[in-house]
Amino acid sequence: MSLLCYENLSISFGVGRREKFAVNQLDLDIGVGERLALVGESGSGKTLTALAPLRLEPEGAKVSGKILWKKSDVNDGQGEVDLLSMSIEDIREIRGREIAMIFQEPMTALNPLFTIGNQIIEAVQIYQPLISKADAIDAAIDLLKKTGIPEPERRFHSYPHQLSGGQRQRAMIAMALACKPRLLIADEPTTALDVSLRMQILDLLKELQQESKEHGGMSILLITHDLNLVKHFAQRVAVLNQGNLIEVGATKQVFEHPVDPYTRALVNSEPVRNLAPVMPLAPVLLKTEELSVAYPSSETVGWFKRASPHKVLKKVSFGLKQGQTIGVIGESGSGKTTLGMAVLGLLGDSAAQVSGNVDVLGKHWQLLKPVERRAMRSSLQVIFQDPFGSLSPRMSVLQIIAEGLDVHHPNLSPAERESRVVDMLKEVGLDRSALHRYPHEFSGGQRQRIAIARALILRPQILVLDEPTSALDVSIQKQVLALLSELQKKYNLAYLMISHDLAVIRAMSHEVMVLKEGRVVEFGDTETMIKSPRQVYTKELFAAAELT
Repeated sequence: MSLLCYENLSISFGVGRREKFAVNQLDLDIGVGERLALVGESGSGKTLTALAPLRLEPEGAKVSGKILWKKSDVNDGQGEVDLLSMSIEDIREIRGREIAMIFQEPMTALNPLFTIGNQIIEAVQIYQPLISKADAIDAAIDLLKKTGIPEPERRFHSYPHQLSGGQRQRAMIAMALACKPRLLIADEPTTALDVSLRMQILDLLKELQQESKEHGGMSILLITHDLNLVKHFAQRVAVLNQGNLIEVGATKQVFEHPVDPYTRALVNSEPVRNLAPVMPLAPVLLKTEELSVAYPSSETVGWFKRASPHKVLKKVSFGLKQGQTIGVIGESGSGKTTLGMAVLGLLGDSAAQVSGNVDVLGKHWQLLKPVERRAMRSSLQVIFQDPFGSLSPRMSVLQIIAEGLDVHHPNLSPAERESRVVDMLKEVGLDRSALHRYPHEFSGGQRQRIAIARALILRPQILVLDEPTSALDVSIQKQVLALLSELQKKYNLAYLMISHDLAVIRAMSHEVMVLKEGRVVEFGDTETMIKSPRQVYTKELFAAAELT
């Protein structure tokens, strides 16, 4: 029995010859109590398809076709309504009450000026307008408890910025479930979360769906590009490509026997391990000895005494050799990004208290004078998680990539400068036509290639890769990782790769460092550790990613 049915749905932008269809004649249904996953690359139309039933499509979008919704009360003889023909006022009665949505980034979806508790109370009162304030508070705390947030009575009074990423996402789920919806749309609900938290969130949704069976069973539409999660969660899969629905079927059938070539390419997009061995006498390019980072606490003990500093990193020691990749893994708050920032020397202007040693190319990083450290930065570069956020929207590709040359090689002529940039673009799979274009004119994978070119233009020996592919689709991710692997072999680069994607770590790393609460709990050869992890924490991480 269908709960929601798309009939010939089309969503387009522009007019005349410039009209482009983001969703093209889509026919798809979601059954009562079903878990359906909608997958595809960026630009395939997934999110627009999810937003259409709630009439939240962007301004300027032209929507045609039908979206039939099975009414909860069918005694009036109508049975179904077309959501596209309803007024916005009538749609508002359905939003939240019958169809709820969990957005990709909870920090932007939650109001930073109100506590989590007040925001959940608001949702509870929409569903039960006559409920008393005291009962609404109890209901909100109960929802926080159901979604697995520790100390729900205390977290009820917390603001969004005071919660971790996983806790914020759980709070979003609590808000969405407050009205006991019949359909829950989850748009990339786990993208920003660590692998173990991803599985926890999806297991939680399964549990809550089971609890709703007494009300007919809640249906879930999951939008994601993480195929491992789809296998773990969905009963059926629908595959979109450039707005067209190309394949629908039971999850096991689609993954084991995909029919369409595009689906086969998606299913086979797992990163491939293709590493060159580290030379036996390779020099150590980056070394840390008992590196620790702490931040002053804002809490006080007694009347005047400030609490002890919060230790984020605790005596981390490792050596990174030429041509080697060390992968750094761990859950949110384990200290992964802090380690990367400390190695790069980017914590000096903050309130962080850094102790221990960081040696870069045999020189003590902390003891270098500012002028010396600036000169050394050409040997130590970084590639960030979000290529769009790390590239200036007001600079052309030529200006972005050549910026480092302007600092470290100011004597180059304009022609020499441009020639080096063109050569670097070719290295990363782009051509001269990209020179005078701007970041917004490129896809996510192309932007990350530009970020790689910017880092490599100075011929560094060490690269810190901070979640370099987490914002990319699986097929684009595979291409970028292959490029990084080729460049490492060609230039004998050393990579410190920070990631919560263990498939990426497995494909790219010679050794793995496992961080928990700022400490190294396990360190060793990647394949050996995956086959025989010693620590319980490591086993849990790998089990969540299904690597063992």
